[in-house]
Amino acid sequence: MAKKATKAKKSRSSSTSAASANNPSTPSNRKMVLRVKSSEKMKRSAQQSVVNEREKRPTSKSRPKSKQKKKNTRIDAKMPKKPPTAFFYFLEDFRKEFQEQNPDIKSMRDIGRACGEKWKTMTYEEKVKYYDIATEKRAEFDRAMAEYIKRKENGEDQDTEDDSEFGE
Repeated sequence: MAKKATKAKKSRSSSTSAASANNPSTPSNRKMVLRVKSSEKMKRSAQQSVVNEREKRPTSKSRPKSKQKKKNTRIDAKMPKKPPTAFFYFLEDFRKEFQEQNPDIKSMRDIGRACGEKWKTMTYEEKVKYYDIATEKRAEFDRAMAEYIKRKENGEDQDTEDDSEFGE
């Protein structure tokens, strides 16, 4: 008889939970939420355990590779600089026009944003002018770089440590 009673209770509890799931306004559907109140004592013990773990860790004498200082690379002042892209040549022209039309806008952020939007909406035919300038400058850079490499290989451009502008 005891077995029948427990089975009946289980079937009733499952049926009531199903009914309460369908009807959320019933009081039996309220969920109990357990909240753990953290006391100052618990917080201190947690902080101490973190500190203890740090103390137990082995410390290495060498620094990790990612935090090592980078080697000082010498910048050769005689090396030719790369030319700007077509967008930067467009930017020069656009800035002049934009500042003439909008003298009240002084922020480079706003000017740059307007320039980017204009560049995106331009057709290829409009951009060709700037691409031509960029390719000419790139060809000049390539020639200058080839001469620079020849001079460097021949030993004509040897800088001593005293001659460098960027010396320490």
